[in-house]
Amino acid sequence: MPKRVLIGKVVSAAPNKTVIVEVTRKFRHPKYHKVVQSRKKFAAHDENNKFKVGDMISIVESKPISKTKTWLAIEIEN
Repeated sequence: MPKRVLIGKVVSAAPNKTVIVEVTRKFRHPKYHKVVQSRKKFAAHDENNKFKVGDMISIVESKPISKTKTWLAIEIEN
């Protein structure tokens, strides 16, 4: 099974070796057919602390690293 890859914006880089990434997705509401925007925050592992607040990055699923971290930050998107 392939691993999921999500693209989001770094909203916090305060913890050591961790970034908090906000992923936004748009979908059509099943009943009202209006386009709805949904946001979710993921904690991703950043080994070298190279990502800063405001960067658009890709994150990929991984095995659990800690209680809340199950994603790896891999690269900066353009």
